Amino acid sequence: MTSRGKVLLVDDDRDLLKLISLRLSSSGYTVQTAESGEQALALLAVSRPQLVITDLRMEGMDGLTLFERIHHNLPTLPVIILTAHGTIPDAVAATRRGVFSFLTKPFDGQDLLAQVEHGIKLSGGGETVGQSEVWRTAIVTRSQRMEEVLRQAKLVAASDASVLIFGQSGTGKELLAQAIHRASNRAKGPFMAVNCAAIPENLLESELFGHAKGAFSGAVVAHRGLFQAAQGGTLFLDEIGDMSLPLQAKLLRALQDRSVRPVGSTETLPVDVRILSATNRDLSESIRTGTFRPDLFYRLNVVSLTLPPLAERREDIPLLCAHFVEQLAKRYNRPARTFAPDAMELLVNAGWPGNVRQLQNVVEQAVALATSPVVPASLVQQALHEDNTLMVSLDEARRTFEHDYLVRLLKSTGGNVAQAARMAQRNRTEFYKLLQRHHLSPALFKDDKQ
Repeated sequence: MTSRGKVLLVDDDRDLLKLISLRLSSSGYTVQTAESGEQALALLAVSRPQLVITDLRMEGMDGLTLFERIHHNLPTLPVIILTAHGTIPDAVAATRRGVFSFLTKPFDGQDLLAQVEHGIKLSGGGETVGQSEVWRTAIVTRSQRMEEVLRQAKLVAASDASVLIFGQSGTGKELLAQAIHRASNRAKGPFMAVNCAAIPENLLESELFGHAKGAFSGAVVAHRGLFQAAQGGTLFLDEIGDMSLPLQAKLLRALQDRSVRPVGSTETLPVDVRILSATNRDLSESIRTGTFRPDLFYRLNVVSLTLPPLAERREDIPLLCAHFVEQLAKRYNRPARTFAPDAMELLVNAGWPGNVRQLQNVVEQAVALATSPVVPASLVQQALHEDNTLMVSLDEARRTFEHDYLVRLLKSTGGNVAQAARMAQRNRTEFYKLLQRHHLSPALFKDDKQ
């Protein structure tokens, strides 16, 4: 039987935990349980549910504190809080902070099930695997951070709101834009994309809005622009931060009026297009320096999504490598290669300033030069050296060091957080925040010691 959704249940009362778990399981939900807020956060770092139910009063971290920690990293994850000490002011305060639902014990079982069903439906759950995965098949990930971005993308796809995607070069901004298009009501319409940094300004205007015959030298026929070509669908403007100010003004006018005027024409044409855009620039800084219009920024940035760099989702590297190897095997009609353990270790620990695009290049080069079914570390090292032309930023170097340092601590202590925190000279709360930031679960390291 297909699961109706995955629920994380948190309560320090074992009897109540078992009772609610049985009720949810018998109703078709997959249930994970935790007896503390700390244990819940460790589970969330490894596996993401579609809804969380937590008791309010617990030893250590209480339900509201747990909610705040969850909401910081997973803002779209619905949280239901249960309590025997609830009052109307408590409920009002909790829902104002973003808690999905607040139920007072003893609660009605049917009411709880109704709230769970409603919460999972709003979070984008309640579908079969086949239905839920089609729109995002091009995005390969097991990262909890990426899963949260995809969950937000699925939610915003249902609207017609403009979306601005932030992320470093090579993180997959166009793939995310395509996924949003496929999950939207415009999926049957065209998806058109243009890189605003790759086309000269005078040509970009014609590319976007079209031109009339004879509008300029060489315009021997009329040309439909991308706005017209994307009619009824989606237009993706990549590297929007590189667009010139004069063209920004014309783009803003087109978005406001929902119409375009081709270059050299006096005719205005209505358009029905959803705009998705992306940038690797800090547009707030561009606005401050006067190189990007604030009114256009607010028009484009109705919803913002940020893709994490590859170095912050290292758990995806083996999965991505397998995906690229499979693609290469199909393209060249040859058996798929595998990477030697030390070669994969090099890939996982590399800096990746060029992100997923750079990883794909390195994998392709190493596989192309391999003369055996197993790609050795020497070929990966060679490909990394030749491809790694960009210097890693200070922030990236700091993140990489911090991540590797925490991994070494957890390995050396067998996942004992108290001991690891003492070695790092940090209190447990601060140390848990560090683990959450890098999506590391102590439980994963305890198995190594058994």
